[in-house]
Formats: sequence, structure tokens, C-alpha cells
Amino acid sequence: MAPEIHSPAMSDETIRIAMWSGPRNISTAMMRAFENRPDTEVWDEPFYAAWLKVTGIDHPMREEICATHEADWQKVAERLAGAPPFGSRIFYQKHMTHHMIAEIGRDWMRSCRHAFLIRHPARVLVSYARKRAGPSLSDIGFVEQEELFRLATEASGSVPPVIDADDLLADPEAMLRALCAALRIDFSPAMLAWPAGPRDSDGVWAAHWYDAVHRSTGFQPPAPLPELEDHGLKEVEAEALPIYEQLARQKLRP
Repeated sequence: MAPEIHSPAMSDETIRIAMWSGPRNISTAMMRAFENRPDTEVWDEPFYAAWLKVTGIDHPMREEICATHEADWQKVAERLAGAPPFGSRIFYQKHMTHHMIAEIGRDWMRSCRHAFLIRHPARVLVSYARKRAGPSLSDIGFVEQEELFRLATEASGSVPPVIDADDLLADPEAMLRALCAALRIDFSPAMLAWPAGPRDSDGVWAAHWYDAVHRSTGFQPPAPLPELEDHGLKEVEAEALPIYEQLARQKLRP
């Protein structure tokens, strides 16, 4: 069971948006869309280094990530509940659900508006396997996403917005408008396109994971749903699919 949130909600003028997804979920493209807004600063996977430090897991670029990024989760949480470094009105936080292990506290979550980005597990697994072989259910964050969705719902007293990656890719403007409305912020046309290339805000892990995003200038239409041939990937898909389908029942419509 996921930990409860105990601290009271903060009240100030900063709008903090915690976007929860698993890896290979067009989450970096979504971060680009928000970063291209003139009123927004972003933070790329704040708990990545802390997760590596606590778990000891062998992950691409592990040593460089831990040496470059803050690995004390309490310091990270304090910054997440504070103001963005340059004082922007919106503080967008791109979170990986599988980083939220039990050792990392949740009280900072009260300071945020939460949203959930979901993607069919077959798409996630095909993309992940190109970068790291043999992904398991724990690698792709579906179980944790379900737990965090429940926690965010209980903490806020309302259902947080859920956006499906396929819907976003099929009609970016309509879905971003719906997401912004659900988050109680104005839609900005600047979210629909961005310059190609890396960003200073990218985590050091971008060198391994972000090649496609660095080539992108906007959202591309979704490809046909892949049919998995690898037996191991099929098993993970079968485990993750019920969670995806449950969250998809709550997804935003344009």
C-alpha cells in the first residue's frame, strides 16, 4: 500500500504540476510542450538519482546520474514544494512513477496539482526494450502509477486528469486544451511545437534516452499498435494491461 500524505496543502501563487508516467510514455515530449510556454519552468525526473541511490539498481549511466543530480530525496522534495528557480508562475515536474519507492516520502505532493500520462503497455515495452533489454513490470511503473493515482485522488478529493498518449498524438491541440482546463491553467499555442535539440533542463540521462525527442519539433501521429512477439514482453504486457485499462476509463476526452 502506498504511503499516505499528511502535510497540509500550501497556499501561494506558484502552480506546481506533477505529471506522473512510466518510462517511454512520450513524457519528455510532454515536458517539451510545457517548457515551451513562456510562463513555465520544468524539472526532469527529480527523484531519479535518489531512486538509484536507495535501490542500488543497475541502470544506464548510473554513476554519472548520481554524481550530477541531487540524490537526497528530502532535499528534492523540499525543492519540489518550493518556487521554481527563476520564479515562473508554473512549475512543471516530470515524474517517473517507478521512482516512488516506499523510502521516498509523499508529503510534498500536497503542494501540487497532479496529472497522469498513460500509454498502452505494448507501446511502452517495445520502446523500452530498444534502450534496455528485458524490461519487467517493475521497470515500467504501471503498479506505482495506479497507487499514485489513488493517493492523489484521496488527497485532493477529486479525480486528477488522465491523458492517453495515443489521444495526445492523434489530436495534440484538443488534448492539451482539455488537460490545461483540467489543471485550471490557460492553454498556450506554444505547447504545440518546439525547437529541435537538447535543453539545459534535460537530465544527464538524456544522452541515453532522448535521441528521438532531440530530433522532434512537435507531437507526431501515433503508429499502429505493435504486436509483441517476444514471450517475456507478452507476459509483462498481460500484467500491465488491466492497470492501463482501469486508468483509461478516467481519461480526458477532447
